[in-house]
Amino acid sequence: MTSASDLHDRVHPAAAVVRARLGDRAPRVGLILGSGLGGYADRLEDAVAIDYGELPGFPASRVHGHAGRLVVGRRGGATCVAMKGRVHVYEGHSAAQVAFPARVLVALGARVIIVTNAAGGLNPAWAPGTLMLIRDHLDLLRDHALRGDNDDRLGPRFPDMTTAYAPALRALVKEVAAAQGIDLAEGVYVAMPGPTYETPAEVRMLQVLGADATGMSTVPEVVVARHMGARVIGISCITNQAAGITGAALSHDEVTETAARVRTTFEGLLDGILAALVARGELA
Repeated sequence: MTSASDLHDRVHPAAAVVRARLGDRAPRVGLILGSGLGGYADRLEDAVAIDYGELPGFPASRVHGHAGRLVVGRRGGATCVAMKGRVHVYEGHSAAQVAFPARVLVALGARVIIVTNAAGGLNPAWAPGTLMLIRDHLDLLRDHALRGDNDDRLGPRFPDMTTAYAPALRALVKEVAAAQGIDLAEGVYVAMPGPTYETPAEVRMLQVLGADATGMSTVPEVVVARHMGARVIGISCITNQAAGITGAALSHDEVTETAARVRTTFEGLLDGILAALVARGELA
């Protein structure tokens, strides 16, 4: 990995490859789709799909449920660029490498980044299948997406994270969910390094720290999106109760099965969010 000080010169060649395929279309929303949720990219209209392998600097995912494809198209009146699959720190990538594709989304013109994930529930009151709007996060990945030299052309050395998840956009999501009759929870997401699921002792620790859901992604992408000035919406699908809460063993199959079960609801919520962003001029 080369120095962070030349990051601008690595982000923009990848964006240029995408632009060459798009003509005059410029995406205004970036979608980062988590485990079992990548199918939403297939619903984009007039879509152009590009394998990550064609994009310089893009790391390839080797996790089931993460296809590794960038898809650009329209949905709800918005031109979107969707990441169908993502990579993770536990695959051996640095946090900066994990976050690199999100930088390309912003460089392509995305004003709003919508990050989704499958997460373990730390709140015993939330059943699997609950959708949680992310209010804030805890970063326990043991690496940071902005570690190293800063490239000032992309963002400041010390970006503020007070409103990492834009309050006005959270309010918009709540209104959309209410209109659709979706019982949307709201809470704090904690990023853990994985690939093991948390132990019961770690789950108790995270609950004391104030986390409501735990996963192995999302935070690096959110950090770099904010670093580059994009606004962020984060939504978790609670796919299982975390270790020790029910006493049952955890598995990735349970994660993908629960995500598939609530996919229609989740996709309907995304459709509503995109339409509301357009209607309220949030993408100008």
